[in-house]
Amino acid sequence: MSINPGGPEHRPTAPATPPTTTPSPEPAQAPEPQNPGPPTKDRQPTDAKDAALDAVRAPDPDGPLTTDQGVRVDDTDNSLSVGDRGPTLLEDFHLREKLTHFDHERIPERVVHARGAGAYGYFEAYESLAEFTCADFLQEAGRRTPVFVRFSTVQGPRGSADTVRDVRGFAVKFYTRHGNYDLVGNNIPVFFIQDAAKFPDFVHAVKPEPPNEIPTGASAHDTFWDFCSLQPESTHMLMWAMSDRAIPRSYRMMQGFGVHTFRLVDRSGRGTFVKFHWRPLLGVACQVWDEAQLTAGRDPDFHRRDLWEAIADGDFPEYELGVQLIPEEDEFAFPFDLLDPTKLVPEELVPVRPVGRMVLDRNPQNFFAETEQAAFHTANIVPGIDFTNDPLLQGRNFSYLDTQLIRLGGPNFSQLPVNRPLAEVRTNHRDGYGQQQIHDGPSYSPNSLGGGCPATMGGGHLPEGVFQHYQERIDGAAVRRRSPSFADHYSQARLFWRSMADWEQQHITAAFAFELGKVGSDEVRRRMVGNLVHVDGGLAADVARRIGVPEPQPPFEDAALGGDAGTTAAADESSVSPALSLENLRGSGIRTRRVAVLTAPGVDGDQVRAARDGLGAEGATVETLAAHGGHVLAHDGGHLPVDRPLPTTASVLYDAVVVPDGCEPALSADPDAVRFLAEALRHGKPAALLGSGVELARAGGFGAPDGLAGVAVGGPEEPAGREFWDGFARLVEHHRFPAR
Repeated sequence: MSINPGGPEHRPTAPATPPTTTPSPEPAQAPEPQNPGPPTKDRQPTDAKDAALDAVRAPDPDGPLTTDQGVRVDDTDNSLSVGDRGPTLLEDFHLREKLTHFDHERIPERVVHARGAGAYGYFEAYESLAEFTCADFLQEAGRRTPVFVRFSTVQGPRGSADTVRDVRGFAVKFYTRHGNYDLVGNNIPVFFIQDAAKFPDFVHAVKPEPPNEIPTGASAHDTFWDFCSLQPESTHMLMWAMSDRAIPRSYRMMQGFGVHTFRLVDRSGRGTFVKFHWRPLLGVACQVWDEAQLTAGRDPDFHRRDLWEAIADGDFPEYELGVQLIPEEDEFAFPFDLLDPTKLVPEELVPVRPVGRMVLDRNPQNFFAETEQAAFHTANIVPGIDFTNDPLLQGRNFSYLDTQLIRLGGPNFSQLPVNRPLAEVRTNHRDGYGQQQIHDGPSYSPNSLGGGCPATMGGGHLPEGVFQHYQERIDGAAVRRRSPSFADHYSQARLFWRSMADWEQQHITAAFAFELGKVGSDEVRRRMVGNLVHVDGGLAADVARRIGVPEPQPPFEDAALGGDAGTTAAADESSVSPALSLENLRGSGIRTRRVAVLTAPGVDGDQVRAARDGLGAEGATVETLAAHGGHVLAHDGGHLPVDRPLPTTASVLYDAVVVPDGCEPALSADPDAVRFLAEALRHGKPAALLGSGVELARAGGFGAPDGLAGVAVGGPEEPAGREFWDGFARLVEHHRFPAR
């Protein structure tokens, strides 16, 4: 089997070459701002898409209030009535217009991925991929293409919490010179089902149950697990969903995947299979389950707020786009089917080749107009990218367009500013809800009257930027039958399980026990455990004990694997993929990590300032907390500003904690402080305990904190200088110490 190894040599060690000047129809790009902030009339646009949006931004409301017809209004607080206490008059057109807009300002939320957050930015290619594709945004090193990205959860409605256990959407709209390209992905590289015909069934099962609309934003209920227990093809995805991947620390520390196998096409029409990967520059980090539940109560908007504030502060999230390239002649060279969306291609077989970076540097101006009305579609492709016969992808190509028609009120949603391409649009489409253009001339083709007959570009050699479908010979009878090559439902689930670190396996086991423990049907719980035994006998037995069902017997025959399960398991006992474990996906540095410093009167002010200076110099956000707002009196008589009162926050909103000397016994007597540090230690977060700061850990039930992994302890006489804070920064960089 021939492979395209790629490798880190493609990643530049210095900044990429300056962006090329973009020819028409895209205007020249403005210099990259440090922090664009909200749009103003004096701000220069950051890129071509930003400039295009300037044309539709509402002016500053510094003039008189008017109706929709431009009529100035004398009073907007009181209805027109007969006398002071009489009935309201129907002729009050301003009242009716105002209420009508209010009554109709909501649109149907997305059936799935309803809750999300978005941001603008750019994609910059590292190198030319013209050898594999004619896609415009991958043709030249340094070329920048504007993008809009939407992150989301899947199950819950718009009002659900951010930190629920769920799959996350990772959708990117590239505004290329040859049209819009949507890379609609998730933070997990596989899916629950193999065929789109099962998608309505899956969504109906995972959504809240019909009698009581419960649970919101969660999968721990009977219908979901009933469906999965009857669909062995879901097993691989369940392993991911029960891992920490389903509760990311932030959108900025989350991977993205295209899920399906797509096809790159070069100028000669030659195809190459491709899998898309997004990798966050900050590394991949997740929450633990208890932490995620507490976060949902403390700040249900945790992920949305984190993304918005990071961009507003100039800490622009950055992701690297990687591809796995597979020659067409190797389509059948793997022990699984490339077109099966419940399978991934292990990086040990085909390494991920980095081809560019994406930087998110601008928040939307209006959530509804931009993030909510953004319409992504898997079939929005450009020359150089095409589909495969993946049956789930084929169904999505139909369903997404159908969904936008009902959600956005008609066929003209592509004219909405956030969806409008930068490439020039010329069609014969007319009329319909939301039509914003005034057309002239005939609207049919061909015609000889002029003004309405844009030329097609077929019939020979295709000019640059013209789309032509990949030509593939297909023969066969029309059948309703799953390919036998899709029948292996357990081997990659086993690969995932065996690739996990011990603590990851513990979290997965606990997640299965929690979710299945909430299932009322004993039959569903037994059946689901019976599926897990094909993944790992120890996992199934442990889950069975925790949820109170009989331990399943190891299977003698595994029909899905076509042979003896024990023999197959022994054959791949040593098969692991280190790239799947969070242990190997940590980033470098502590930029944007949030560190809390707990203080009280008498605190060692030098240590507080040293923590701020030492950790802040590496890009961390360091905040001082105390029992009250304002200032706290330090041991040297100085006043230290308090960023947040302890009762208003919690350890789950921070990545690490520092307890300086001099705060005892005040902190140990404060229940909020005791709970803060105890939760941080219980969740495996790094902690620095200086001098008497160790007493707070003992008050929280940790008798010997200096023996805990990830805890840095300094004596009262130690100055806690640069060496100490450098060492603590490396603990923060590690993110979490689960073995604790």
